Amino acid sequence: MRVSDWPGEERRHPPLTSPTWAVRAPLAAWLRAQAQVGERYRVLDVGCGPKPYYPFFAERASEYIGVDVVDNPVAELRGSVESLPVEDGSFDLVLCTQVLEHCEDPVQAVRELRRVTASGGRVLASTHGVQWYHPSPVDYWRWTHEGLRRLFTTNAEWSEVEVEPSGGTAACLAMLLGAYTEIAFRRAHAKTLARGPVWLLNRTAAALDARFPLLAEPRPGSLTANFHVVATVGG
Repeated sequence: MRVSDWPGEERRHPPLTSPTWAVRAPLAAWLRAQAQVGERYRVLDVGCGPKPYYPFFAERASEYIGVDVVDNPVAELRGSVESLPVEDGSFDLVLCTQVLEHCEDPVQAVRELRRVTASGGRVLASTHGVQWYHPSPVDYWRWTHEGLRRLFTTNAEWSEVEVEPSGGTAACLAMLLGAYTEIAFRRAHAKTLARGPVWLLNRTAAALDARFPLLAEPRPGSLTANFHVVATVGG
């Protein structure tokens, strides 16, 4: 399959008409930028699903391996984030996107992510700050930026841990309002009519977060839809 035909286009280029735009658009932009750091690296995609972000890494990765907890014809390996079926220090780049909220033991998950990362390598993880309940098959956790930093720094050795919000308070509120707007229209058997209001919510929220930088900062009273973590192993 050509990279241009790879599944998951709606995640790589999510439309403004999607209620999850506040999570998926910043996540795609962040991963696209991170993929440009280094070359000829081995990638492990934990909880890979259909590997929607593979095209971002295809040109620079020497190998891209997916692991999933369920039967997945796209994944090369089967296993959970708490027990990854790979050798110590065997990957230069480990992706763990939107997985931590679903795992039973986040502490063990972080230890495993560190174990399989090579010296000089990085873990790129993302997970929710605010989100509706979405079992897949379970849904356990939500974090603050301080909670995520503590999770990573107290349970594994890293040379650096960066935790950044994916967007601001306005984007998070737009996400929640957009989701329930879509639900209301769907119950009225007019789901397609929700696209306009959701687009307007997302577009307005993006403008507000850009206009008022304080909205994008984790601070008392703020709401953050998602967080991005870069955890680096010293080389």
